[in-house]
Amino acid sequence: MSGFNKVVKNYQDALSGLEDGMTIVAGGFGLCGIPENLIKEVKRKGTSGLTVVSNNCGTQEYGLGILLQQKQIKKMVASYVGENAEFERQMMSGELDVELTPQGTLAEKMRAGGAGIPAFYTATGYGTLVAEGKETKVFNGKHYVLEESIVGDFALVKAWKADTNGNLVFRKTARNFNPLAAMAGKVTVVEVEEIVPVGSLDPDEIHTPGIYVNRLIKGSFEKVIEQRTIREA
Repeated sequence: MSGFNKVVKNYQDALSGLEDGMTIVAGGFGLCGIPENLIKEVKRKGTSGLTVVSNNCGTQEYGLGILLQQKQIKKMVASYVGENAEFERQMMSGELDVELTPQGTLAEKMRAGGAGIPAFYTATGYGTLVAEGKETKVFNGKHYVLEESIVGDFALVKAWKADTNGNLVFRKTARNFNPLAAMAGKVTVVEVEEIVPVGSLDPDEIHTPGIYVNRLIKGSFEKVIEQRTIREA
């Protein structure tokens, strides 16, 4: 990797510098658009004591859920438990610290962190457990909760296509939390299905500019379906 070229050769280089106790912000929604190979590399490295910020924690067999198997995650900041029974078990038993956050608030925490905004007020969660211990304020007669933004030590992102400078294009619903996660990392690592030369992407097609991206790697993906529903013949 030299100059504006963000491409690294292997997953070990992609996650170089990731250490125990760090905070990871991860893109994806369920199993859609997850940085699956970067997550597998975190598991292979055995990095532990992690705080992980993501919409949910995958399933028991795929995505961030595989990091629960050896209890590599100390704290999970997420919007819902989803289809992961082990996530639910560890949360209910007290083995895993879980901070459930409204989905829109979580998205804004990432975006604001990437924009250099340390905190923001939102009406979401006022008068509920979400607001406990947080500052509140009234604007124009309406109550708001002060939410702190999030910046992770590493952001793990999955995109469809990128040029070598790290300009990213996401595909359909796999876009989800990925552009926000890309903004919220001190070191943002992106795995993609295709890497093209600089100048190949129409500027109007770029969803995340390369200024947010530190490392880029081409991977291959399983595209697992979380819940397969078929129509009877």
